[in-house]
Formats: sequence, C-alpha cells, structure tokens
Amino acid sequence: MTIVLDGRKARDAYRTKLALRVKALADQGTLPRLAIIQVGDNRESSIYIEQKKRFAASIGAAADHVRFAADASQDTIAAKIGELNRTPEVHGIILQLPLPEGLDRLVLMNLIDPNKDVDGLTDENQKLLDRGEPRFVPATAKGVMLLLDFYGIDVKGKPAAVFGRSRLVGYPIAQLLHIRGASSVSVIHSKTEDAALISRAADIVIVAMGKPELVDRSYIKDGAVVVDVGINSAAKNGKVVGDVRYADVAPITSAISPVPGGVGPMTVLSLFDNLILSAERFSR
Repeated sequence: MTIVLDGRKARDAYRTKLALRVKALADQGTLPRLAIIQVGDNRESSIYIEQKKRFAASIGAAADHVRFAADASQDTIAAKIGELNRTPEVHGIILQLPLPEGLDRLVLMNLIDPNKDVDGLTDENQKLLDRGEPRFVPATAKGVMLLLDFYGIDVKGKPAAVFGRSRLVGYPIAQLLHIRGASSVSVIHSKTEDAALISRAADIVIVAMGKPELVDRSYIKDGAVVVDVGINSAAKNGKVVGDVRYADVAPITSAISPVPGGVGPMTVLSLFDNLILSAERFSR
C-alpha cells in the first residue's frame, strides 16, 4: 500500500515542537525574530510573506516585513541589510525573491550576515554545505528531509536520484542525501542522457525540475519513494500540478508526496526551524 507523504500533517506535528522551542527561548529573554525584506509589490511574493507572518504568529515568533519601493536603490537596500546585521534582536534575515530588474541579487544576498542567513544562500553557507558541515540548509531542501524523517524513511545505504540542480533546491538536496549516507546520488538535469534508466535504478527519487508532470511511471521502479517538489500551473485548466504524474506514478510507489500538500507546507516550517536554530545559537 502506498503511503501518502502528507506535508500538512508533518508540518503541524513539527510546528508544536517549534512552538515549545520558541517558548523556551522567550522564557530566557530571547524572542526569535525574522526580518523579511521585500522590494516592490510582486503579488506572489506578498502571498508568501503573509504565509510566513502567519506561521511566525502560530509559534510565537516575530516576523518583521521590511518594504521598499520597486525603484529603491541597491545602496539603500544594502544599508538596511547592514542595519539588520547589527541589530541583536534580529536572528534571521531573508531577501524575498524575485527582485526588480537592476538589483544584483547575489551581491545583496551576500551582504547578509551568514549567521543570520536563514535561507542558507550566502556563499559562505553554501560552501559549508559543500563541505558537509551546513550551518543553515535552504528551506525547501530541508523540508524534503524533514518530510522523509516524519514518515521514518531512511536514505542510508540506498541509491537516490535528484531531478534538478539549482542552488536553491536540487543541489542542496543532493548534498543532504550524501551527508545522510545514500549509497549513491545521481543528479539528473535537462542534458542528462538515459534519465529514465538512471531514475529507475533509485530507491529514493526527488523531483525538482519545474516542468509540469515530467516524470511518469517509466522513470520509477516498483516500491520507490518519490518526493515531488514541483509546483506548476497546468496549461489546460490552471490546476496546480507537480513535476510527477501523480495518478500514473503513485500506484507503483511505496511512498509519494502529493502536490499541493506535500513539500510546500514543509518549506515555511523549515525556514522557521532555521530561525529558531539561529536564535538558540545567539542566546548561547
């Protein structure tokens, strides 16, 4: 019988634990505080920020929404990042993407104090992940691992395949699988030959390509665990679908995450796990 990896159920269970950690910190005089920098008024970004603010409230943490007009200069935003770096009450800083044209995302991101970079995207934190010593793991990648943990799925000694190699999702997932002792990790991308053959050899398949319903059962062996990170709007009806053809693939898997309701709910949770980890370090 296929296990559905329900991210909402896992998130709610983990949220209770996060709330207890926040209370423990608050009792010691430290309130975990996240600063979210938004430039412009991108609608999707605003929705994501509201989700983060609601989640913060649900665990007793604080989330400050720092807004800039779309025409704000790079120097103005850089000055604010510097100010937040120097503010001891702020334990995490994120730069909400995308940014308006004309702003250098990489430069601004690397101005964030790596000890407050709860997105795990500064060069320093990426290098620590490369070395297998992560300070902060990017939230979506961390969410995938927490989802597997919640359902007791151990990757140690198992062959794995990861579709996608972005620095935000695919690459850190592959690194985490290595760290956790997967017997092998194959990274599949748009130029990979024999992708289906490689994928069928894996017991754990993580799909993060951003291509609607790319993976069908020809890519998956019987009994594999499949985690679908994709969130796409289907061309025909606008319905949200993943990178995996769920109805086709689910019957042959031992476990599979749905879209929506799988990895998505775990991403915000993981961001706040990083924030609390940062606050715990600062409090020590």
